[in-house]
Amino acid sequence: MNGPLPGELLLVGDDRLHVVEEGTGTPPVLLTSGLGGAWFDWNPVAELLRERHRVIAFDRPGLGGSPPAGHRPAGLCAEADRLAGLARRTGEAVIVVAHSLAGFHAEAFARRYPELVEGLVLVDPSVEQDRPPHAWRLSRLAPAAGLAGRAIGMTGLARFAGPRIRGAVMRRITERGDVAPPEFSRAVYGRAHVLGTLIAENAAYRQLAADLLTLRESAPFPEVPLCVITALGDVRGDGRGWRRAHADIAALSPYGRQIILPRTGHLVQIDRPEVIAEAVDRL
Repeated sequence: MNGPLPGELLLVGDDRLHVVEEGTGTPPVLLTSGLGGAWFDWNPVAELLRERHRVIAFDRPGLGGSPPAGHRPAGLCAEADRLAGLARRTGEAVIVVAHSLAGFHAEAFARRYPELVEGLVLVDPSVEQDRPPHAWRLSRLAPAAGLAGRAIGMTGLARFAGPRIRGAVMRRITERGDVAPPEFSRAVYGRAHVLGTLIAENAAYRQLAADLLTLRESAPFPEVPLCVITALGDVRGDGRGWRRAHADIAALSPYGRQIILPRTGHLVQIDRPEVIAEAVDRL
């Protein structure tokens, strides 16, 4: 156990990761969160899958219940390696369900480790179709941004305001509100390093995008089942560009398909967990 949190801390590569497992079925399902997310955001999905699959939710270093890594934020290949380490623990190929920013990580994992991939479900994934200018310069800001976030947190502001801000944001952007038990939300978002990690990951976003575009030039996408879920509920305009961008991702695999949710917001795993569970089962 990791203090008051469920699950355990496991050494994966050089990092200690907070991992929560449920169920025993096969193939295993590996759940990975977007920017600032935690394992408990997947609880509604895990509840629907755990009777048929071994469901593994984890937190990247510095997020959720995982301690900070103690070095600069991991690059794209390091994130893919981390997913590979978690997959190897299961002893078989896995279905990866990735939300938002983690869609970059999941695609890189599939390209670098096709033998470990049973299929992918990308939940409203981040999209970059053009190489962002000066991405490497922006990535240099990530360590400083992380330190700034931790410094703010050490003033006590994170402990007091973090869980309240989390609750207010969740009530605003989801239909169900915060699905996390209050004690878990306080334990996670009251930690100074969580704020620092969130800021650092945001600063490194464009470098991740640029690295993925480079990886696409050298490593093919495997011929595995792929489902891309597109949420349009909080997209400005008619969402045509977002739909088209996700259709392009689905087309990476000959077994790719797209699910469009016209009235669902970005946090599909909270508002429409049954759509994700069905997508996993169809793979």
